[in-house]
Amino acid sequence: MWETLGTVRDLGRLQQIASVLVGYGFGDMVRRIGLAGALERAGRLLHWQDPQAMAHMAPPERVRRALEDLGPTFVKLGQVLATRVDLFPPEWIGELGKLQNAVPPLPFERVRAQLVEDLGAEPEAVFAQLDETPLAAASLAQTHRAWLVDGTAVVLKIRRPGIRDTVEADLRLLARLAEIVEAQAPDLQRYRPREVVQQFAQSLRRELDFAAECRNAERIAANFAGHEEIVVPRVHWQWTSERLNVQDFVAGIPGPDLAAVDASGMDRKHLAQVGAGIVLKMVLEDGFFHADPHPGNIFYLSGERIGVIDFGMVGRVSEQRRFQIVQLLHGLVEREAQAVTDVLLEWGEGAGEADETRLQADIGAFVDQYRGVPLKDLRMGAMLLDVTTILRDHGLSLPPDLALMIKAFLTLEGFGRQLDPDFDMAGAARPYVEKVMLARWSPRALLRRGRRGAIDALELAGDLPRELRRLLRAARRGRLNMQIEVTSLKAFGEQVDRAANRLTMGVVTAALVIGSSIVMNSAGGGVPSRWLLGLGVAGFIGAALTGLWILLSIWRSGRR
Repeated sequence: MWETLGTVRDLGRLQQIASVLVGYGFGDMVRRIGLAGALERAGRLLHWQDPQAMAHMAPPERVRRALEDLGPTFVKLGQVLATRVDLFPPEWIGELGKLQNAVPPLPFERVRAQLVEDLGAEPEAVFAQLDETPLAAASLAQTHRAWLVDGTAVVLKIRRPGIRDTVEADLRLLARLAEIVEAQAPDLQRYRPREVVQQFAQSLRRELDFAAECRNAERIAANFAGHEEIVVPRVHWQWTSERLNVQDFVAGIPGPDLAAVDASGMDRKHLAQVGAGIVLKMVLEDGFFHADPHPGNIFYLSGERIGVIDFGMVGRVSEQRRFQIVQLLHGLVEREAQAVTDVLLEWGEGAGEADETRLQADIGAFVDQYRGVPLKDLRMGAMLLDVTTILRDHGLSLPPDLALMIKAFLTLEGFGRQLDPDFDMAGAARPYVEKVMLARWSPRALLRRGRRGAIDALELAGDLPRELRRLLRAARRGRLNMQIEVTSLKAFGEQVDRAANRLTMGVVTAALVIGSSIVMNSAGGGVPSRWLLGLGVAGFIGAALTGLWILLSIWRSGRR
């Protein structure tokens, strides 16, 4: 009942989503997933004339424009989709990569009340000076420059008031839409809409928590302790909270401004090597990396240092995954098709249906085209992109953490080549690959894994007799059960269960109507009669609510 009422609450937003999709020429998709029928049954009319102005646009551009019109949650969704190089071809990744967070800033007076609440005092009592004109504005927050009493320059990242409620409403609708798409559009199932929405929801909720972002920044800073080449702004925790992030201001040359880099006399080749070392250390050594290293989050500082900001989106890679990444990179560089195939089958979700022989043949042909190419001429980003294309062709997809990692590698190489056209990604990665390989097979690591394996084997051997005894005892007593799940029968059972629930609620509604009528007709005068009258009215209200629940339940089923 509560979920149904929530759907009613979000019906207006659902109409906005459907209207934007229709406006950009996706009316057929709206009909196929059942949104059209649902909205029309709810009395919401849509304009079905697809505008001719959109006819000349390629589908990726229309999707990107639609996401921009749908607002901050969908812009963020597009940015997450732009990381899924394993699901979408390059033209889609390139178009979705154009999505920007830049939006008109709110007047300072609109955010002042929330800022006072988060600071616990008026801004003038905390800061010596606060610039009310924003430095930048994005879909989730806007930033203002300020100075502490001691003269330290800081940046205030203020979350937009009320943005969480909007985001949560959109996430509820996206989760429901993903379920509908998987049920009603089988040809779209290969894009794994529910998995993508789940990943996106987790990522966006983490981004809304600015305190978590600051903890990520401090973890990165701790991993680079003693490394002077990277600057992570210090967090001022006394004023930082879920809705407010106060960090040191990074004064440097913005990443896209290469002309200013040249004017400053900095060595662009050296900066490219420093940036590559930072990202490779994060991914291959630490297993915790900045997942959105675009030029807007990068600053070049004096001494040819690099400042990194905005740690709202991070990726995590386990030790086992890092070793697999090294195996993949090593296999690509050394042209070992079998090693690459083994890693992809280990990674690929849905690998059970993959044709391993055909996959290995495709990988072999792909690797063979690089035979004889000098190491310095290899384009690691292009090679990884080609690998993800092979994955798509075989119906395989990557786990989200690896998709983020590959996207980070692609961004890194593109960024490095902007600084230095001769940037050698494979050469930059080689020392880190060798370090991970040596660490994997060092005596200490072998001893640790051997000890862990021995303990697991001993525990299994110790538990085996007891588990076998339980199995035999259950078999003798006739309690040995085998569970077999048939998907089609399960779906049929759910339909029967829903029908029975509606029938039961219908009987209850009829009983409430009849009982309330009898009670109200029995009411005479006096106080007891007023109680009977109130009881009858309550019964009619309950019957109306129950009837509404049945109608909405049928509406939500749609064409399922």
